[in-house]
Amino acid sequence: MALDYSPQEVSRLHDDRAIQLIDVRADHEHEAGHIAGTTLIELSEISSRAGEIDRERPVVFYCRSGARSAMATEAFAQAGYDAHNMAGGMLAWSAAGLPIEPEGGVVADP
Repeated sequence: MALDYSPQEVSRLHDDRAIQLIDVRADHEHEAGHIAGTTLIELSEISSRAGEIDRERPVVFYCRSGARSAMATEAFAQAGYDAHNMAGGMLAWSAAGLPIEPEGGVVADP
């Protein structure tokens, strides 16, 4: 069963380089504001780009609200990955006051 992480947990794990952090939003959403050091793989491309995700390391997916990333998390967990969803997505990340890149970045509408 996949486990959701809070934005605070994701921030700590990401800072410790303990996870792979994948943004599954659209390109324009990522450009408007994202978590530093994350990889953008749009949800529509996730299956064709699965080889870019290390099967040996935990992976956390995020999106705007947690819905799209939950779909990616479920698919990767079923495929045997240690996959997790960031609960609440970028909306929760921003609400928690965690940093967004670029400077002045925002959580864009899909």
